[in-house]
Amino acid sequence: MTILLSQVALLVEERSSAFEAGAATEIFGPPLYTLTICAAAPHTTMRGGLIAPAHGLEALDTAGTIVLPDRPMQAVAAEVITALTRAHARGARLIASGGGVFTLAAAGLLDGRRVTTHRDLAGLLHDQYPGVRVEPDSLFVDDGDILTAAGSAAALDLGLHVIRTDHGAETGCTVAKRLAFPVHRDGFQSQTVERAMPEVPDESLAPLLSWAQRRLHEPIGVAELATAAGISVATLHRRFQAQIGVTPLAWLTRGRVLIACRLLERGETRMEVIARRSGLGTASHLRTVLRRELGVTPTEYQRRYAPATAVEEHLRHVVRVGD
Repeated sequence: MTILLSQVALLVEERSSAFEAGAATEIFGPPLYTLTICAAAPHTTMRGGLIAPAHGLEALDTAGTIVLPDRPMQAVAAEVITALTRAHARGARLIASGGGVFTLAAAGLLDGRRVTTHRDLAGLLHDQYPGVRVEPDSLFVDDGDILTAAGSAAALDLGLHVIRTDHGAETGCTVAKRLAFPVHRDGFQSQTVERAMPEVPDESLAPLLSWAQRRLHEPIGVAELATAAGISVATLHRRFQAQIGVTPLAWLTRGRVLIACRLLERGETRMEVIARRSGLGTASHLRTVLRRELGVTPTEYQRRYAPATAVEEHLRHVVRVGD
């Protein structure tokens, strides 16, 4: 059976998160995906109201991607376990967030797999399912055909990650802009930071990040960031870890990789030009960084993500209308 990842089923359980279910309809809706909402019971109460799914669990038999929103700690219906096990056996991709990760664990699908969940649930997940490799501090974890997120905001991060994986960085940026959501937060970023907001307004990194984003094509590094901020390199590192959860070098590298990916998707084939315009310096360094960060060469990436399609043009039109 051919697996079409673009055919998405949103599996709603009793008291599932209405926010995450709504977010899934935005992320996995047309024109990039076809979305079906399903549940074990014809009338399933979500947090915030009653929903009458259009389909039962038979929708999981044809879906290429199955999304499970956060839900409370509760028993999982036997028919749900059977349907998920059958879907995974035929190759469906499974995406879960927060308490929804426990549904996959109850189905026995997470043994030996890398997963995350909300930090308040990570210990419980580890205790109940010791065979699961829990990464309690990650925003999301991509373990191939099983992807998990910490909670509601992280579920959006993971959804955009899936779009970038399926359709490329250009489309991911377009969808993020339409949702007015940050373009990219890596899954390895921490769920928690040293402090939720800087104690002193002048310590905010926002002005520095804005300044640096306009200069990613220039040969600026960590030292230049520190100089622009008027602080020491050590202080810069502390503020990045506290406010963003990554190092300054990791932030610079991911921003430059994103620029390189967008240039490749737009059809640029001159590696020296891409390296220069993305701030990665040389064609050799471009190849090294993309292989390290994405696991592919620039040529392989471009082969996968052809220049802008009609779908992307449609998305750009939606963004322009909404701006």
